[in-house]
Amino acid sequence: MLATMGAMGLAPTAAQAAEREPVFRAPRTGDFTLKGRAAAKVVIVGGGIAGLASAYELGKAGYDCTVLEARDRTGGRNFTVRGADSTSDTCGNRQTARFSDGQYMNAGPARIPQWMITLDYCRELGVPIEVFTNSNASAYLYNEKSGMTAPVRYRTAKADMYGYVSELLAKATDKGALDGAITADDQEQLLEFLKSFGDIGDTLTYTGSEHRGFTVDPGAAGTPGVELGAVPTVSQVLSTGVGRYFSFEFGYDQAMLMFQPIGGMDRIPAALTKAIGSHRIRTGAVVSGITDTAHGVAVTYQQGGRTRAIEADYCIAALPPHILAKTPHNLGSAVQTALEAVTPVSSGKIGLEYRSRWWEEQQQIYGGITETDMDLSHIWYPSYGFHGQRGVIIGYYNTGTNADTYAALSPADREKRSVAQGVKIHGDVYRTELATSFSHHWRQTPHLLGAWHSLKGGPDAATYAPLNRAAGHVYFAGDYLSYADAWQHGAFSSARKVVTTLHERVLA
Repeated sequence: MLATMGAMGLAPTAAQAAEREPVFRAPRTGDFTLKGRAAAKVVIVGGGIAGLASAYELGKAGYDCTVLEARDRTGGRNFTVRGADSTSDTCGNRQTARFSDGQYMNAGPARIPQWMITLDYCRELGVPIEVFTNSNASAYLYNEKSGMTAPVRYRTAKADMYGYVSELLAKATDKGALDGAITADDQEQLLEFLKSFGDIGDTLTYTGSEHRGFTVDPGAAGTPGVELGAVPTVSQVLSTGVGRYFSFEFGYDQAMLMFQPIGGMDRIPAALTKAIGSHRIRTGAVVSGITDTAHGVAVTYQQGGRTRAIEADYCIAALPPHILAKTPHNLGSAVQTALEAVTPVSSGKIGLEYRSRWWEEQQQIYGGITETDMDLSHIWYPSYGFHGQRGVIIGYYNTGTNADTYAALSPADREKRSVAQGVKIHGDVYRTELATSFSHHWRQTPHLLGAWHSLKGGPDAATYAPLNRAAGHVYFAGDYLSYADAWQHGAFSSARKVVTTLHERVLA
């Protein structure tokens, strides 16, 4: 019957179902009626996306959930910085954002691919979304270490690289170099593709084209446009190393279209918090111990200068694994070894608010990302507030050593260092129009101490097996236990897996 309904378009076909991960069915109150069971009490340690999603889904069936969050807000690494927001890091830096009304920076996750279930939750929770521009032909590429003396537009660099690669491959094909690899008909089809792909025409020679851009854009009659000249040699193009960036847009998790919640990424945890009920969430609750017992679990925590305790039938540990590894527990040496094997990753961002949107007005850049080999790594242009008076650019988004280098600086020096590099790409306007800045580094963020995690061999490796099953009455959830680490999709997926397993156990 299901197959027939699928053929009629009334239900997903097997092929459609296979395109996504196994179908998730949220727990329902009716499940207990059918089984003669009752909902259990669950304490969830960690109010990030995985913890909130777990409480939200279990709450649909009437589970008595309590979320313990060490910080003063929910969302974990989903953190949107707005004016008047304050933070203190482990290096002693305290900052208060001075962004103007309507301006913000997403210090953590900032984009959502259209295939991720994060968008399903946006739909279900009523969180409106808009397009996030991940790739923009008008953004820049600038590899200073490779000898580039000026930035080049993404479209220009791509046209030159694709053009010369097409020319070289076309000439090799035309000379019979591929006779042993593909048929004559295939070679003919390949040549036709290359003529268009690299814009090399029947001459099979790249000399530049409108793909590179214009110095004078096409306009009315009498203004046909002036194509960008001074085509570099193939050697010059290859030496810049710009080709390393082109595979970015082909990544399954980076390809357009991408989206963002209107008004900031933290609209997602805010909606989850509202759906769960704020009375079920205790912020400022720093967990100091997790004890599995014969009939459930006991969790101790510090809140308001007092030691408190809560007992429940089950616990979902949804806090960062390297934090949990330092939390006293009786979950066994295998669990501890697995937790200690997870390596936190460094990452940081700085938001630069400008008094004008000069990147739109003067350089015709509407969203997108500039790539560079300087230690700021990436510059992001806002995908919201187009044609407004002000805007916030992400002046650097870096990871690893580069992030640690910036983290060691004072906020003022982070701004100075990133702006000095940005001037090399955008000119003096990058400094003169700056109004304020705010920087955030996850390795220095209390109770998180990392941006995402590295698991050697992946989450299904034998090392992490103890975290993929219950340790007594304690379950583990988080994006690190998924193949989408660093994405909210991973946290949602992990939460769904744990909720399903726990619910089946209760029903049994």
